[in-house]
Amino acid sequence: MPSVFEYMFTERARLFEQLIQHASLTFLSVVLAAMIAIPLGIFISQFKKWSGPILGFSGILQTIPSLALLGILIPIMGIGYAPALFSLFLYAIMPILRNTYTGINGIDEQLREAARAMGMSRTQSLIKVEIPLAMPVIIAGLRTATVINVGVATLAAYIGAGGLGEFIFGGISLNNPTMMLAGAIPAAVLALVLDAVFSLIQHLSASALKKLFRWAPVLLIIPLAYLSNGLIQRNTTHTGHFSYKKNSFLAGFTPEFIGRSDGYPGLLRLYNLKLKHVVINDAIMYQAVYEKKLDIISGYSTDGRLKTYKLKVLRDDRHVFPPYFAAPVIRQVVIKANPEIKLVLNQLKGKITDSLMTEMNYKVDYQKQSPEKVAADFLKSIGLYHAPLTVSGPTITIGAKIFGEQQILVNIYSMLIRGYTRCDTRLKLNLGGTEIVFSALKNGSIDLYPEYTGTGLLVILKPDLKTSELLFVDQEKLYRYVQSEFRKKYQLEWLEPHGFNNSYALMMRKSQADSMSVNKISDLKRFSETE
Repeated sequence: MPSVFEYMFTERARLFEQLIQHASLTFLSVVLAAMIAIPLGIFISQFKKWSGPILGFSGILQTIPSLALLGILIPIMGIGYAPALFSLFLYAIMPILRNTYTGINGIDEQLREAARAMGMSRTQSLIKVEIPLAMPVIIAGLRTATVINVGVATLAAYIGAGGLGEFIFGGISLNNPTMMLAGAIPAAVLALVLDAVFSLIQHLSASALKKLFRWAPVLLIIPLAYLSNGLIQRNTTHTGHFSYKKNSFLAGFTPEFIGRSDGYPGLLRLYNLKLKHVVINDAIMYQAVYEKKLDIISGYSTDGRLKTYKLKVLRDDRHVFPPYFAAPVIRQVVIKANPEIKLVLNQLKGKITDSLMTEMNYKVDYQKQSPEKVAADFLKSIGLYHAPLTVSGPTITIGAKIFGEQQILVNIYSMLIRGYTRCDTRLKLNLGGTEIVFSALKNGSIDLYPEYTGTGLLVILKPDLKTSELLFVDQEKLYRYVQSEFRKKYQLEWLEPHGFNNSYALMMRKSQADSMSVNKISDLKRFSETE
């Protein structure tokens, strides 16, 4: 744990900036939701025939997966603060609306009758009696919405809106618990602090609440000013369309690319290339560059979306990106018990070229063919497909990370194992990043999964920089080093590589790159912020 706090101290400037972003997004989204949900809750408490449809609709909003909602909003609102703020606003509506309705609806009818007996109109009774009495329940709704949004706001990092999610998702991707905790701890503290603040407000007297509400506009100034500044900066530095001015490029990098030594730090070290960038999720950035929300992205050289979105891979002329040859990684105890599995999977040695893997990815990502069909078609094309044999052996659990290429590979493994051995297979798909799937392999939750030599070296083994750079230039040495270290440290076995190299790459829209004669990464130096 001390190393976590040391890391937090080292990264204190960036951590503080992201904490402010996180708190501002949370605070503003809840305030905006309250401005809509509280009046609407009062309305449906008076006109109950509307309560069912309105509460039902707010409940539907709450069930939409947050990442899916962000993906829907990008074509409409772009990337950055706007879609993140809007999605958090939608998630905050339901608890505030429901608590407002419940609080007012739960007022004892005798109190309403007493108010009318004193000569109050329906409106006067609502304003002077019912709403003040319901206020603790309404504030409880605000409290719930705030705590929920602190958690959901971590996903803002997926679309370039910043926040503590940059540390959390970067740590997950890089197999770095220290980085992950550096984001998770402040997020947890923020949630506890805000919950405590609302708890105090919830128990204030009516007169104290009136005084607090008079200061509410002042409390909005700081987060509004901060977010407005962020929005203005993004709008002035990047309009969504390419221009020929210096520093006009806006790059989108994944949390993993930002933190890895062969990612953005490598670009700074070997190319002295500093680009204006936002942190964004892999699933969203391809769409963002295609729609001209971004100019350049980090990606993978065999990704099928290269063809889908008409992107150009820039040549790595200074070799910052190491080889990423794919191979199955399997537990040694599984091989000892079922040695035929190693022989079966090693039939794939050198069988998948870069272009072939790109084409298979394209079929899944763009043509929407199932990974199972693509895997079967590939095995048939190379003469390795066999119908499944009768099962009489153990079940082999095969894991996969969250992207399509992994799903194609694990289906290939499954078909080979079932076609050539008596073992059955079970697939565990979409396990997230390297941290999750590798941990699952070590603890026996899965038996094998496809991994990449560069990831095995830099994310899992993490040798010193000098060792890494020596291995980068020789793919065979890199593979043998990773294979040997995994055997010694983890009792895991790397089988033979498949042949394709899915290395990191920088890519742009082909039309834009051609118009500017940008062919290699060094050409981007003209647009570097260091100039």
